[in-house]
Amino acid sequence: MTKNATLVVTDLRKTIRNKEIIKGLSFELTEGEVFGFLGPNGAGKTTTIRMLVGLIKPTSGHISICGYDLHRQFSKAIRNIGCIVENPELYPYLSGWENLEHFARMVPDIPKERIVEVVELVGLQNRIHDRVRTYSLGMRQRLGIAQALLGKPKILILDEPTNGLDPVGIREMREFIRFLAETEGLSVLVSSHLLSEIQLMCDRVAIMSKGKMIRIDTVEHLLKEQARVAWKVNPVETAKNILSKETVVISVQGGTLITPYEAKQLPKWNEKLVQAGVEVSEIQPKLPTLEDLFIELTGGETID
Repeated sequence: MTKNATLVVTDLRKTIRNKEIIKGLSFELTEGEVFGFLGPNGAGKTTTIRMLVGLIKPTSGHISICGYDLHRQFSKAIRNIGCIVENPELYPYLSGWENLEHFARMVPDIPKERIVEVVELVGLQNRIHDRVRTYSLGMRQRLGIAQALLGKPKILILDEPTNGLDPVGIREMREFIRFLAETEGLSVLVSSHLLSEIQLMCDRVAIMSKGKMIRIDTVEHLLKEQARVAWKVNPVETAKNILSKETVVISVQGGTLITPYEAKQLPKWNEKLVQAGVEVSEIQPKLPTLEDLFIELTGGETID
């Protein structure tokens, strides 16, 4: 069954001081997916997020949130988005419950029952009446997410949700984000500099560079596409001629040939090499990480 699109961005552009910062971005989020949003320093990721949540206006393009045009139907559109940027802004001298009560007053028609629901959803039942100054960073992040969920949004935007957390906290946050998507059906857009976490957490990723979207795909497909095999062979030229008829020889590094990784084809290719008298001393799959892919696609720019 095709899932409904909750956020549709079409040809989004932003010009600041006669310089085009965002250059025609188009992408969409669907119900129940975790979408990774990646970009090096200066890629325009933060500017894009600010446009998505209505903090700045695009120069041109279209943002549709649950079928509502963000520009023409702002109130109806924006009520479907919850957002938390890095460390949530909370009142440390109030309890978690009092913080939620305070923020609930800013959103129309939030009953007390909804506060109870979000507290249970983020797992803070046992500490919700303690002052926030006593909370760990992970608990503050959860309270911030509870605040973002008060209005029952369809889309949750999290900018660096694991920032400052220890390894246990990072794993718990990753599992919690997956839970929100799979159980609550939320579309979750996550930006993070921890590419290993994005790889584990996200269904799809978008990679930005210099204001443009350079790739959008599932994590699985992106990594599979970049998988390689190193063939340590002798003589190299004979092996290269044989493999070139079967696949693409990406590079020759001394006595090693690099080809795409196609698991089902490896035994056949190896057999042809051996039959031709080529000595195959090693066949080594090189499976990439999202970090490898990011560096390749962006030319090694630093992620923000």
